[in-house]
Amino acid sequence: MAPHTAPEIWFLTGSQGMYGEETLRQVAEQSRLIAAALDDSPQVPARVVWKPVLTNSGEILRVCRDAAAQGAIGVVAWMHTFSPAKMWIAGLDALQTPLLHLHTQANVLLPWDDIDMDFMNLNQAAHGDREFGYIQTRLGVARKTVAGHVSDPRVTARVGAWARAALGWSAMRSLRLARFGDNMRDVAVTEGDKVEAELRFGVSVNTYGVNDLVQVVDQVADAQVDDLVKEYDDTYRVAPGLRPGGERHDSLRYAARLELGMRAFLDAGGFHAFTTNFEDLGGLRQLPGIAVQRLMADGYGFGGEGDWKTSVLVRTLKAMSVGVDGGTSFMEDYTYDLTPGEELVLGAHMLEVCPTIAGGVPNVEIHPLSIGGREDPVRLVFDAAPGPAVVLGLADMGERFRLVANEIDVVSPPQPLRRLPVARAVWRPRPHLPGSAEAWITAGAPHHTVLSQAVGVEELHDLAEMSRTELVVIDADTEPRRFADEIRWNQAYYRLARGF
Repeated sequence: MAPHTAPEIWFLTGSQGMYGEETLRQVAEQSRLIAAALDDSPQVPARVVWKPVLTNSGEILRVCRDAAAQGAIGVVAWMHTFSPAKMWIAGLDALQTPLLHLHTQANVLLPWDDIDMDFMNLNQAAHGDREFGYIQTRLGVARKTVAGHVSDPRVTARVGAWARAALGWSAMRSLRLARFGDNMRDVAVTEGDKVEAELRFGVSVNTYGVNDLVQVVDQVADAQVDDLVKEYDDTYRVAPGLRPGGERHDSLRYAARLELGMRAFLDAGGFHAFTTNFEDLGGLRQLPGIAVQRLMADGYGFGGEGDWKTSVLVRTLKAMSVGVDGGTSFMEDYTYDLTPGEELVLGAHMLEVCPTIAGGVPNVEIHPLSIGGREDPVRLVFDAAPGPAVVLGLADMGERFRLVANEIDVVSPPQPLRRLPVARAVWRPRPHLPGSAEAWITAGAPHHTVLSQAVGVEELHDLAEMSRTELVVIDADTEPRRFADEIRWNQAYYRLARGF
């Protein structure tokens, strides 16, 4: 995908004119320093741009409108002194970007021996931010509140999590998704309301005939295929039969042609996510395997069997995880090891698991696939790297969407999987497999998910707040009966929140 300019977060400081020009100059100087500290933090994945101190409703309305119009992915607001909150009503009502309320102050320590009324008049965030908090709650503004000094890594980490969610929300709001064919027949969870998705999330989902893609694939130049086959050989461990002179080398060349054609189609249409379906392959010789895996590795969203909702999530979490260690992939809970007390999930898919989660250099292999009715597809085969992760699913509940997340720990397979010719991840879900599975099924969560070792629950909470989407989390403290009650309470809340 084409590179983008560095995203901006605007830093807004509230005050008022009654303090006089000297105090307002000090407010500006100190707020610049706070903004600069956030901008310099490696935990914040965006430029933090300071804006002049706001002292009246006209200025506030103008900057809140400009934030969205000029492409800021979010705003951070701090009431350095006391900013009467009625001044913020019009601006907050017009704000169309995510909001973080930073409850901080310029100094860490109080100068106890030197405090006078000049100091008190200048440093009033302790109650100025409470005034601001009231009006946000009164207006029902979605936001995140972070309290503490910006020199504290815990503060910048929480601001950074919000900024990552804002990156994902921005990517989702402008996302174009191409479905190559339709959904797998008779499957319920991959269906969904595309109109509601565009209204709620901003994503545009449209279907294209597979043979539209075939035309592009067939036009790929042989020289491009030569170069990509060499890249495969330089990057991965290619099976001997697929190498030049091998009996299956032509299959590898077609897989490369397929990748190049898919990239060309997606880039020409401005698509950053896509789906395929093994039941709808048109004139394709192979079900795309390595092509899908490598496109995901480059940041594209993907969902199998026409699952556009999971494809949206993959792209969103990819956008959120730029510059962070750990990968993100399309995933599916496939089968279990039910050894009492040692239960594990084996996650995989037919072909399409992203190599960003690989624990080593993937192999390029070719094996039969008993579905799809086409030639044997080429795929990358590997085990996922061990470590903490989250799996996330998006379900259409009819009147709304529901996000369901499960904290997990990816582990090395207890034994080698020598005869399983697909990429895979083995994990131990929290609190344990029975409790996790019962909660997941109770929530009506999908069988297709996103597995991410780069994005955590805090970022997902922030994303859910920005999009006003229900999120339920399954973690080490989850108890199935209490979880079922939470689902019931959520159903009542979200129905009431929609109004009558």
